Amino acid sequence: MKRILCLLLALVAFAGIAQAQKLELYYYKQENQDGLKKLVAQFVKENPGITIDLLIVPNDADATMSARAAQGKLPDILQMQSYSRVAEYAEKGYLVDLTKQPVLAKVVDSAKPAVTWNAKLWGLPMDFAGIGIIYNKDIFAKYGLQAPTTYRELEKVCRTLRTNGMTPFAGLLKENWSMGHFITLVHTNLLAAKKIAPTKFVADMNAGKTSYGVVDTDQLFSVIDFYRANMDKNAEEWNWNEQQAAFAEGKAAMMVQGLWSYGAAIGTNPKLNCGFVPFPVFNDAAMNKFYADVDSCFGVSSQSPADKKAAALKFLEWLATPQAQKIWVEDYKLTLSFKGADVSKLGVPFVDLMTNVGKNGAYPWAFASYPTAVFEDACKNGAQQYVFNKKTAEAVIADIDKQWAANRKK
Repeated sequence: MKRILCLLLALVAFAGIAQAQKLELYYYKQENQDGLKKLVAQFVKENPGITIDLLIVPNDADATMSARAAQGKLPDILQMQSYSRVAEYAEKGYLVDLTKQPVLAKVVDSAKPAVTWNAKLWGLPMDFAGIGIIYNKDIFAKYGLQAPTTYRELEKVCRTLRTNGMTPFAGLLKENWSMGHFITLVHTNLLAAKKIAPTKFVADMNAGKTSYGVVDTDQLFSVIDFYRANMDKNAEEWNWNEQQAAFAEGKAAMMVQGLWSYGAAIGTNPKLNCGFVPFPVFNDAAMNKFYADVDSCFGVSSQSPADKKAAALKFLEWLATPQAQKIWVEDYKLTLSFKGADVSKLGVPFVDLMTNVGKNGAYPWAFASYPTAVFEDACKNGAQQYVFNKKTAEAVIADIDKQWAANRKK
């Protein structure tokens, strides 16, 4: 009887081990690794039959993942950049189709295009980022100003600020990436005015069926001219640090940036009282939305065994729970793509972003789907050279078209 009892106990123990799942999670965002570790630790605590090993590959991750995929050994959970990386991995068959997973119903609709390929969803959108106008509420209150909701209102705000000797926008022209963001922000807004979906525009450009000048280019460059005219006269010499310092020190009332810049500014001046609004391209307030999109997402490897896929999907489902969202915001310090997510701990501008997006939607980061050379060279350098008066508007459009034709994504 004793031998039989020992055998039964051994079988029970073996069965417990057999049911336990050990997953591997690859990630590339190294900004706050401790936050992700805490997130995973809490999931494991709540799900004792699952353990997760973390693998960070901050650089050249695609080469590493491709090599592992060739061996059939992709990590069970993959953190990916949105759009191009998701589409690439989905097309190669690396990912599990998540379209019918319940957790995707909890995601804001404007975040879903970032993980869509071939009309299906291949990732769980997570951190949501926006580019717009970060403004100093105290300066606005001093001059009796309201946050602008239309282009005409923005013009009035800038006139009032200039009349009172205040620089409207803290500029960043020495580094080309900021103007790359700005020209694509305005261009994507203007596509909406033409009722052209960014995905269709990109597809038509890749097929050689349209031009970057399909929008109202007079309005495109008029907005750029207005933006430059309301910066400091020396903005062409300002780099990232100088832009942040000018805004943090109250020398400029606004800056057109992503909320990553807000974090830098309050690091310099913790007393900053800021708000965040879309850059209003139109005089119809309903048309003005944040240029906002998903930065990263999580996917499940199609190469994992069925039991590991089930465990990985359980992790993705858990990420939408209040406990997980709290850790993501307070410890990982990133926004969320879930409906009704509480980002209040990150500060008022983050609340402004998610409240506005939840109510009005957003214009996607179309540049994330451009051929790399087009955004990195033609858009960034083209817009910068335009404000430096070294390239005409016509030349900027022509160069973008030329480089797109030479670097079309098939």
